[in-house]
This record gives sequence, structure tokens and C-alpha cells, in this order.
Amino acid sequence: MAVLGQIRNRPWLLMGIIAIAMLAFVVNPDSLEKLFGANPGVFGKVNGEEISKEDYDNQLFMLQQQAEQQGQPTKGLEEQAWQLLVQSKLIKQQFEKMGLTLTDEMFWNQLQFDPMFAKNPENFDAKGNFKGQEIKKQIEELKNSGNVEMYNNWLKTKKTIEYRMMARQLFANVTTGITVSKKEAEEMMKQRDQVADIDFVKVDYSAYAQKNPVKVSTQDLANYIKAHPIMFKRDASRNIGVVYFPAAASASDEAATQAEINKLFSQGSDMSGGKENFQNTTNDSMFVALNSDMPFSSQYFSANQLPLGIKDKVAAASPGTTFGPYKEQNFYVVSKLLDKKTSDSTLSKHILIAYKGAERSTATRTQAEAKKIAEDLLAEIKANPAKFSEGLKLSDEPNAVERNGSVGWTTPETPFAPGYLKFLATNPKGTTGIAETPFGYHIINVEDKKSGAMTYKIANLVKAIKASDKTENEVYTKATKFIQQVQGKSFNDFANVAKKNNYQFFNPKEIGRFQGQLPGLGTDKDEEIIAWAFNKKRKKGDTDIFTVDGTGDRVIVYLNGVQDAGSADPEAVRDQIEPIVKNKLIAKQISDKITAAKATGLDQISKLFGSPKQSGQVNMLSPQVGGAMEPKVAGAAFGVAKGKLSNPVEGMTGVYVLVKKSETINKQPGDIKQVTQSIAGQNSQQFGQALLKSLQDNAKIKDFRIEVYNKASQQ
Repeated sequence: MAVLGQIRNRPWLLMGIIAIAMLAFVVNPDSLEKLFGANPGVFGKVNGEEISKEDYDNQLFMLQQQAEQQGQPTKGLEEQAWQLLVQSKLIKQQFEKMGLTLTDEMFWNQLQFDPMFAKNPENFDAKGNFKGQEIKKQIEELKNSGNVEMYNNWLKTKKTIEYRMMARQLFANVTTGITVSKKEAEEMMKQRDQVADIDFVKVDYSAYAQKNPVKVSTQDLANYIKAHPIMFKRDASRNIGVVYFPAAASASDEAATQAEINKLFSQGSDMSGGKENFQNTTNDSMFVALNSDMPFSSQYFSANQLPLGIKDKVAAASPGTTFGPYKEQNFYVVSKLLDKKTSDSTLSKHILIAYKGAERSTATRTQAEAKKIAEDLLAEIKANPAKFSEGLKLSDEPNAVERNGSVGWTTPETPFAPGYLKFLATNPKGTTGIAETPFGYHIINVEDKKSGAMTYKIANLVKAIKASDKTENEVYTKATKFIQQVQGKSFNDFANVAKKNNYQFFNPKEIGRFQGQLPGLGTDKDEEIIAWAFNKKRKKGDTDIFTVDGTGDRVIVYLNGVQDAGSADPEAVRDQIEPIVKNKLIAKQISDKITAAKATGLDQISKLFGSPKQSGQVNMLSPQVGGAMEPKVAGAAFGVAKGKLSNPVEGMTGVYVLVKKSETINKQPGDIKQVTQSIAGQNSQQFGQALLKSLQDNAKIKDFRIEVYNKASQQ
């Protein structure tokens, strides 16, 4: 039970639950950089400062632990770990460059504002004062307790808190210099209130392309990337083709599974010579253990926690009733109701007497000494129940006195130590006694009990519907035939053969070395496939076959492109930028035709392209034109002289030519003070992320991970 109190009251002692957001140090309280040691080595550098393998492994482990606690996938977190470490270094470097220092005194003064502490009311007294000295004393006691692991966890957590403090101070200092002048606010109000009435002709890109097809070449893409180097700065990546051959169970495989479970249900198992079946067995747990694809569970569950096939039937059934066979997802199941009972809720309180070596314990007493203290204290409490409150002063659970030792209402399903739950289940209201758990000796008082919902103990005999050896062999034959067809061929051949045969085909174009999973696939072979693609021996056109563990599925992979760190490979980002580049090529054609025609009015341009002449209003801060957001058109409307034909404007959805008829002022609510405050707030809000991105874009970041992993794979 001590661990429960520590979770509630001493989060700084835990290994665990800290940030994964990229701006975690500023906006997310939950970020921990290191958890346990690893082998030495250097995985990278940030402006010359090393990121060690230990740093990286610890950060990755932390993220995986957090993901597991939140029920999220634990794979594919390598890149997040790397980004967090890089940003940690950048924050610290910029902090020190500004001449700022985080002293120990400042740390303790600022600790109350850190989200990890600020959000826990147990860290403040009744008047709202932060219990800084008490926490500092607890940490000092922890340091002297001999519990090296837990104290090291605090040091690692402290380091992360320091990063958050540095980030807050850094951003507070730089945002102080963000000001908004009266002139800037006046210009903003002018842009807000001004409206231009225009006539215009829009030559729509899509409509033009239907009559005048435009092909985007690789060079066109490359030119666009060259013009936007920061936008297309990339880490090393791979372009691969994937064809997936799932070993799905056939109709005959499913029929065989159904026949097998029917036999176990009513005829008898081979092990018993056909004498014992699921209906007549007298040892349900052993029968399930010997014959089921899922283990026996002795727990009681509510009806909503049971399989769909029986959840509405158990209430009216009596123990011994069987259900099925029925199909549940990819399983055939037969179930037997073994018992039913109400799930009692119990209100209890306890005094924990821990000892050296007990789980999460900082005590120095021996186990024998702890037992003696607990027994003596129990005798005093039984003689005088009022002594329980006094005994709480001896409890090793944090804040036991303040909470009167209460753990609140619990049920048999509450994740408490089994010894504690067993005591509650076997003792009536008013009982006080001792229970031993891995956390120490608990003097427990059962304060109250009340009946809860009905729960059920079920024996489930489960058989998975899976591919037979015959089916797996057929899949292997099909996959082998395919790889023989495409070996040495072009990627187009690889893709075309897959599509022609209706195989599952994917083409992830920018796979990172540490992204963990392949889009569209998601098997336990994904990481192995990615490592294969990044092996320095690999070259474009290589193919290989992978077998998914436990399923017999086959994956054929084709290496279509090798992208080293630098600018993005044009073909790898074609899907992303081709529409933009195509519109730019179309825009140039349209503009060239307008220039060549020496058009002097909108009617001439309308006739040239068959596009109608239109009218509308446009505003700089809300630049909608004909239902489309067109900021360049708005700029042109306020930049061209009244009555004069504008130059062709390359808009988002087409090329525009316009004539401004008039400008009007549409005065909106709000004075200059409000506008100034609004602009300042927006600027400050955006600055933190912009600053961090700028630091990262301009930093000298070296990533050695691929080299390290390739070297390791050769050893």
C-alpha cells in the first residue's frame, strides 16, 4: 500500500510518468529525460554537445513505459526520444548563452510552480503555502536511506524539472522584449476595417488543366525543393515498396477449428481418451489449461466485461451452465458459469509498518522488527480503538496522519496488493487485524461494507481460428513465386505485378530509420524491415522476403530509393508537392498568355480563357474571394491604383486579374488599446514554438544513430 501513497503524494519519487510533447518543457509537465544506465557511446551532437547512448536509451525507455501505462503502442517512439533530447540541449544552451543561471536556491523557490508539484494539493498546507521545506527534508531522508535506485530516480526527475524551469525563464525573458507599437496597431485596425470592391477574372487551375494537361517532371519538383531548402530539409530516409501476403485462415481452417472445439465441448479430449469433456469435467481450470489457447482466469467479472456471446445470458443462468460454441472475433469459444457473487465495496484504513527491502520502502528496520512493532501496535488498538489515530504517526505511508490512513472504497478488482484485498474479503465490518504484503505489515481496520453489482466467474475454453500448415505453405508458395517474378526488375514492374494480382501493395516513400512502424503494415517485422532498408550494403532494386512470427504472413520488400540526410528526394515527396508545382507551372502558362495577348481589360481576358467576369469585396485580414482564401489577391486589390488593370496574380486556386472600383471603411468594434493587447498576446503565444523551431533549424545537429546501428549489426 505504500506505493499507492507515493503515487498520490510523492510523484517526484517515481520512475515514471513524464512528457512526450515536442514542447514538453514549456507546455507539458510530464517529461523525464533518463531512467537507467546503458552502455557508453555517443549517438549524436547538438552544437558540439554530446547526446550519449545512455541518454537516448533512457529517454526511449521512459517513453515506452509511459505509453504502456496509457495503453498506447510502445513501438515507434525512437524519434520522439531523439527530438526531446535535442530540444533539452538547445534549451540549456540558449539559457546559458543569455547569461542565466539556475541556482539551487532558485530551484527550491520555483519548485512550487512546476506542474508536477503545483497540481498536487498534498504539496500545500491548509493556507495554500507550499510545503517546500518538508519536501526538501523528505528528499534528504531518501538520500540517507540507502535506497540508491529511488534517490537516483529523484535526481533524474530533478534534471527534467530544471529543464522546464530553464525553458520558462528563457521564454519569459525573451517574450518580455516583444512589444507592439501604436503604429503597428493602427495599421492592423486599418487592414481590419478596409474593404475593396473589385471586378475580376479568375482562370481556375483545375479547369485550365482539363483542357491543357500539364506534366510535372522530377526536375520541376527539384527546382521547387531548391527554392524552399528549410521546408524540405530531411533526415536520412528510404523509399520502399511492400507487398503483404497474409496467411489468413481459410474456410476449411475455420471449419476444422469449429470441429475441434465441438469435440472438446461434448465428446472428449484426446488426453482423456475421449472420457472427459468441457461439460462433464470436474476440474474446469485444469481442463482449460490443457486444452485452451487462452489461460484460465479465476477472477470475477461484471457482465459487461464478459464476451459478447454470453454477457446477456449469465444473469439468468445458474452455476454449471454452459454456453456455446460461439464465435468471438477470430476465436471459437465455449463458456461455463462457475460462480456468481456480488462485488462488495469496502471502506478501510491502515497503518503501514515497512522494513528494509520491502517494495518502495525507505525504512531501515528489519522484517522481524517491523512485525513486532505491528503486533504490539495491534494489541494496543484492540484494547483501545482510539489508539489507531495515534498509531498513524508510525505509518510509513506518506501523509497517513492527514488522510487518517484511509484508502477509500475498494472492490476485489481494485489494483491493490492481494494480501490486503484478501483481508478485506474475509473480514466483516469493524474488524481490525494484520495483513502482510510486499510493502510490509498493514494494520487494517474495515470501516464499512456495501454490496455492489453481480460478478461472474467464467471458464472459457478458447480455440483460435488460424491458418493451417497447408494454408501457410500456399501463402509461402505465392510469395516466393512473386519475388522470383520481380527480382532484378524495376520498381514499376514490382508495383504492376502486385496490383495485377490484387496483392496488398504499399509504397512508404520517406521511411525514417527510427520510426518503428511501416504505414499500412504494422507487423512485428516492421523494425527488422526498416533496419534491412538502412543497411549500408543495401542498394536500390534489392528485394527480400520476411516471415511474420506466429502468423505465417509473408512480406516482400523492394528498396526503391536511398535518401541521405539533406534535401528531400523529389520523387519521395511528389505526392506532397506535385499539386503545388503543377499549379505554378499552370500559372506561368496563363500569365504568359495574358502578357502575350497584351490584354488591356477584363473583357478581353474573359474571352481569352472562357472565364466569366465577376465582382466582389475583399479584406486584407479576411481575404476571401469567391469562396476561396486568396491573400495575394487581397494584397493586389489594395496595391493597384483605382480603375487600373492589375498584373496577373498567382492565387491559391487560380490566376486572377482585377480592377479596383473603390475602397470603403467598415469600422468594427474595438479601440487601439484592445487591438494592441490582442496582437501582443498572439505574438507571445506564437513566439515560444517559433523560437524553439528557429534554434533547431539553425543548430548544428549530428545524428550518428544510423552509423552506430549499422556498425553493431556487423559485429
